[in-house]
Amino acid sequence: MIERDQIFINGKWVPSSGDGTISVTSPVTEETVATIPAGSAEDVDLAARAAAEAFPAWSRTSVEDRVEMLNKLARLTQARSEEITRAVVSEIGQPAKIARESQGTAAVEDLRSIAESLPEIVWEEQVGHTVVAREAAGVVGAITPWNGPMRMICMKAGAAIAAGCTVVLKGTEVAPLSSFIFAEIAEEAGLPDGVFNLVSGTGPEVGEALVTHPLVDMVSLTGSVRAGRRVMELAARDVKKVALELGGKSANVILEDADLVRAIEVGIEDAFRNSGQVCGGLSRVLVPRSRLAEAEAIAVRKAESYVLGDPYDPATTLGPVANVHQRQRIRDYIRSGLDEGVRLLTGGPDAPEGLDRGFFVRPTVFCGDNTSRIAREEIFGPVVVIIPFDSEEEAFEIANDTQYGLAGAIWAGDDDRARALARNLRTGRIRINGSAVNQRAPHGGFKLSGIGREFGRYGIEEFLEYKSIG
Repeated sequence: MIERDQIFINGKWVPSSGDGTISVTSPVTEETVATIPAGSAEDVDLAARAAAEAFPAWSRTSVEDRVEMLNKLARLTQARSEEITRAVVSEIGQPAKIARESQGTAAVEDLRSIAESLPEIVWEEQVGHTVVAREAAGVVGAITPWNGPMRMICMKAGAAIAAGCTVVLKGTEVAPLSSFIFAEIAEEAGLPDGVFNLVSGTGPEVGEALVTHPLVDMVSLTGSVRAGRRVMELAARDVKKVALELGGKSANVILEDADLVRAIEVGIEDAFRNSGQVCGGLSRVLVPRSRLAEAEAIAVRKAESYVLGDPYDPATTLGPVANVHQRQRIRDYIRSGLDEGVRLLTGGPDAPEGLDRGFFVRPTVFCGDNTSRIAREEIFGPVVVIIPFDSEEEAFEIANDTQYGLAGAIWAGDDDRARALARNLRTGRIRINGSAVNQRAPHGGFKLSGIGREFGRYGIEEFLEYKSIG
């Protein structure tokens, strides 16, 4: 049982002015594993004032000094990777071997990538008689999600700090331990007082106070479309800059000449990572109708190969979903698919056999068209829908027939042809024949998937403003 009873403001650990606590529940055991302060608007005010006071000096530091600080943060994060892994396992139930890579190692790589990308920024350029300069946006209110608790903090706070901004972070109350670990890392690294501040609490209480605080110049949120809309609504009152990374309903487009087995297996691995709780997961599988029966068999075999259970058991490959509300939401979506007559191939809404405790969901595969709720709405769970098409033109029409546009994939017999066809997809990031995600290339989406980009210099540039002089 971990009890966090202080927040981090202006370089010091101080009591919250809130009068309550928030319990953190293990999705594996359904028991309380930690408590954190239920913060208040007063906490936000103190943190925002500290960040505003620290901004002038930090924004004038050299690129070299900021690169050195980011590399130090990366080293200290790496040194605590096992602690980060345990925190993520206890909070969201991700299998330990996966959490170690996707949260511990990846967070370190994100910080290093930001450090490597920072010198690529063009800080000043001459345009005729005018100097065009780029400057830090100011105090950033950062709000991070529970599905990638440590990575999102490093990506968001790391990029803002690299840009010369100061940060007030509201870590997720569902999986908050990583935010406290990062605050300790910032303190140990010697980040100047007020450059990074941590407040804890709920969205309505602390999150909204952060978005509306007059000293907060910019808000960066990763979360649901509903949360993004609320942030935009509140930020619009003061015309604040916002960066939003929201949901997705991404298509895995598999063409006739593709390696069907690899395309489906890699696609389902992408869709089911973190128990399907990923905004860019390839949750719609588009296949040629002529190969539909073969595709269904491959998908069923892959889905049924997952092992659910104890996250510390090396045999476990799929953990629970984050909480009881998330489990209910996913099961309701699965039931809606059944009610609409979408063909269920494997899985379903019932609890997995032998797992009566914990928020587990059976890996589920449907086959249908693009009109059902489960094909159009983000489920955020281990559920995919196979959708057949009769021509390549129809495949891209189906892929683009969505309110989202975060990620996608194209599989074809030839990489160059697949890359050329990628121009037909209205989405922010496209993998070609299973290519790895490039952490130096931009990540972000079109339409309801958000505003702005993360990763590399593009993520840093989100926290900059232009200034014309002369």
